[in-house]
Amino acid sequence: NAFSLVSGSRSSKTFKPKKNIPEGSHQYELLKHAEATLGSGNLRQAVMLPEGEDLNEWIAVNTVDFFNQINMLYGTITEFCMESSCPVMSAGPRYEYHWADGTNIKKPIKCSAPKYIDYLMTWVQDQLDDETLFPSKIGVPFPKNFMSVAKTILKRLFRVYAHIYHQHFDSVMRLQEEAHLNTSFKHFIFFVQEFNLIDRRELAPLQELIEKLGSKDR
Repeated sequence: NAFSLVSGSRSSKTFKPKKNIPEGSHQYELLKHAEATLGSGNLRQAVMLPEGEDLNEWIAVNTVDFFNQINMLYGTITEFCMESSCPVMSAGPRYEYHWADGTNIKKPIKCSAPKYIDYLMTWVQDQLDDETLFPSKIGVPFPKNFMSVAKTILKRLFRVYAHIYHQHFDSVMRLQEEAHLNTSFKHFIFFVQEFNLIDRRELAPLQELIEKLGSKDR
């Protein structure tokens, strides 16, 4: 059960509130559609734009969903991701990330992984909460720069997966959550591949895993 890991004492560790899509809204219907097609087990098909739907809206709904999934996954391993164990935000020895959001922090700063992920998730949450960027009301148009904002969000969310896989996979295994992590990541990768949302270079830290996940679906 994908949701069993929110029960119990660990739920308090999830450090960002879940972003809810309002029930009864069109986006809520789209989310329900996404969940239903995921159940079919064919992820390549599940990520495709449903007939007659708006691409921006489909990307918006799924971006919110990925934020919630990653928030939950990272929430289960926060006790293992500390300043002492992860003094830099890395994805293996070859990839290190420095934080900048372009507004509050313009020059990239080197910081610990928990600090980086906190900055990152707070930044994503602020974007998702901005009604001018992610309109939740029907008929309110998406802004012209929506696609570039969505791409930046997804690029950054990928880094959390990359950090979990490279630095905390043993903890994920111990918690018996690898199937959940793999399914979530596979869904994420198929989605960004379908709409070409993340530059290949950005995906390099998990390239082998991405190829492995993709080859099973040919």
